[in-house]
Amino acid sequence: MNLGFDVVDLGRAEHPEIGDEAPDFTRPLVNDEYWADASLSELTDDGPVVLVFHPMDGDFPATYIWQEIRDRGWDGYDAEIVGLSISTPYEHARFLEEWDMEAFRLFSDPKNGVAERYGIDHELDGMSGIEEPRPAVFVIDDDRTIRNGWVATEWPEFPPYDEIEASIEEL
Repeated sequence: MNLGFDVVDLGRAEHPEIGDEAPDFTRPLVNDEYWADASLSELTDDGPVVLVFHPMDGDFPATYIWQEIRDRGWDGYDAEIVGLSISTPYEHARFLEEWDMEAFRLFSDPKNGVAERYGIDHELDGMSGIEEPRPAVFVIDDDRTIRNGWVATEWPEFPPYDEIEASIEEL
């Protein structure tokens, strides 16, 4: 079957595991109207967080991942669902508005430093020095302990949504 693109092996990642403390960070957190610096620890002070790393806005995997999350009603869980990518705050605001995802917020990390801290950074094929996070999802409790995690090993690859939903329901 010709998919129209090559499946790329991303290899192994040295990411935090279940039971580890999620690395804290501070970056602009964007909704469809404005943004302000926020830290992961500030969010977990208010309750559990599902942190979704995704490719840059406009890339088909990012659009697919967020439409699936929206359509599955993850905003109805007792956890804050936030994303993170290398896209700028302006791009995030447009992305959220365009795809009718006002219930979610996205961290902007143009230099990909958070993905590096999480061990899930990867260089884009053919673009020396350009990196983005590989798709990943971490379910984090209010103590910043990772309760579930998934990290892509190939591109494109999509999260095991049912398994993640089960973890969110257990929080």
